[in-house]
Amino acid sequence: MTREQRLTMADAAVTRAASLARDAQKAAEHNDFRHKAAPLAAAGALWAEVAKAHAAIAAVLPETTEA
Repeated sequence: MTREQRLTMADAAVTRAASLARDAQKAAEHNDFRHKAAPLAAAGALWAEVAKAHAAIAAVLPETTEA
């Protein structure tokens, strides 16, 4: 995988983490869905870790240059 591919994957994971964080916040604010807040937040945290891993791998890969 190239550096750009890893950065794209990191970006997708960050987007997913942010979406889950918003869902967790909405669930926490609504009495009927409060029980879903913790699992949604945990899933969001996991996706944030995936994003960090992809970014860390991208950081050590050489930059792609266009020929």
